[in-house]
Amino acid sequence: MGEERPNLPRRCAAEGLAAFALVFAGCGAIVTDSIGDGVLGTVGVALVFGLVIMAMIYATGHLSGAHINPAVTIAFTLTRHFPRRDAAAYIAAQLIGATVAALVLLLAWPEAPADLGATVPSIEVGTALVYEILMTAILMFVIISVATDARAVGAGAAIAIGGTVALDAIFGGPLTGASMNPARSFGPALASGTWTDFWIYLVGPVTGAALGAFAYQAIRATGTPPGAER
Repeated sequence: MGEERPNLPRRCAAEGLAAFALVFAGCGAIVTDSIGDGVLGTVGVALVFGLVIMAMIYATGHLSGAHINPAVTIAFTLTRHFPRRDAAAYIAAQLIGATVAALVLLLAWPEAPADLGATVPSIEVGTALVYEILMTAILMFVIISVATDARAVGAGAAIAIGGTVALDAIFGGPLTGASMNPARSFGPALASGTWTDFWIYLVGPVTGAALGAFAYQAIRATGTPPGAER
């Protein structure tokens, strides 16, 4: 018999810590790249985001499910893979963790280089929204497949999800910041006061995650019993 699942406060603590790590490492990489005159580059920053997601899934997946992303939590809730009663607590924990990490970066770098990794589109707003929707849809398609389908579950799930984050960040990072995560965008926006077109990073990821989740539900061969959790 397996160990008892952590209660909601402990699961939320895991979500908050994972979101903290995501922003501190990922946005910290953007700061490093900025002050180091491109020492990491687009690929380097993308790898940091992918690797920290992979590490946090391995570290917290068995505790909270490692959503680390309000859009993911919402998508799991909409597809009945996560209880509605817990969704708000998860989202709050993710936002708090991301914000604390951004404030730590601000404490370390009061001049806020690169706006502490805040996501601001470098392309037309409509195109940026499309990119955020589709990048998140791709990510969620992978997440829900390895999280809910027994045929895809395995030790490589964290690698698949982290690799998808890195992939999206490589081609989308220079265009939109490749957020795919409202918490990841909210923390640096609040800490640096950078709210330019912020709505894109709410609407895009939430819409994209829902599309990716429902797309997988539509094409899978067998249904998943309601109430199953990641």
